[in-house]
Amino acid sequence: MQPDLELVHIRKGESFAAWKHGYPFRTVRWHYHPEYEIHLVVDTSGKFYIGDFIGDFGPGQLIMTGPNLPQNWISDIEHDETVPLRSLIIQFPEKFIEDACAAMPEMQAIRPLLERSHRGLLFDDATSRAVRPLLERLIEARGMQRLSLFWQILDILAESEDPEVLASLSYELDLSDIDSRGVNRAIAYLREHLTEPVDESELADLVGQSPSAFSRAFKRHTGTTLVRYKNQLRIDLACRLLLDSEEIKVAEICYEVGFSNLSNFNRHFLKFKGMSPSQFRTTFAANGALAMAD
Repeated sequence: MQPDLELVHIRKGESFAAWKHGYPFRTVRWHYHPEYEIHLVVDTSGKFYIGDFIGDFGPGQLIMTGPNLPQNWISDIEHDETVPLRSLIIQFPEKFIEDACAAMPEMQAIRPLLERSHRGLLFDDATSRAVRPLLERLIEARGMQRLSLFWQILDILAESEDPEVLASLSYELDLSDIDSRGVNRAIAYLREHLTEPVDESELADLVGQSPSAFSRAFKRHTGTTLVRYKNQLRIDLACRLLLDSEEIKVAEICYEVGFSNLSNFNRHFLKFKGMSPSQFRTTFAANGALAMAD
């Protein structure tokens, strides 16, 4: 089965993404992305898949994967059960880390880590315990503190002794067909132009299909229409901005994620989230304050 392309959004003014999610979640599927990833499981147990490797995971599992390495974590929970927080994640582009290595000689120390991560690396419990508090702080941090915590985490991973290499030496995902044609190429293009007015005919032309054929293929692949899929991605991005950047006004977020007017943004937000953007932000702020009080 071919993996799906995950859309990794890195906010303007930042070099990498640092975030968390519960379970079930929209990115939990057999997928790949061009970015490196550091993935720490904080809750649930189940099966995980990295390349051609299959294993069991539990709380505390820490894995680093290189670009375009297919992966998935499937938690063993009841059908109607939800988990508010399962994973802490950092995702960073290859260009960002390569530019850093070229600019700073000290960065050469992490070269072996980056190279081995192309097959997936599983770290021991001691490394996981050392990384977790830094990763938790990083997700909430801003500005230079983000970079400081990021380099600390990479240094710990680089110094960790004998992480387990997961995918086999013979494993290599051929992305030529995945990226060069069909829906995944269109999704990759949409990922790069999410906040721009991309329409179905443009994507159909990109992959060499008629608009009607592309529309059918896209719905089979994603389970929804392009318009709804794009709006869902934009609303998901808006949710992250609402929670991560309390100082940014709702109107600013509306335009930053690609909507052309506030009323349209509010209407779609209500449809997907069941509440207004302001209510969403207030509700999560109240939950956070209650958790701190408890």
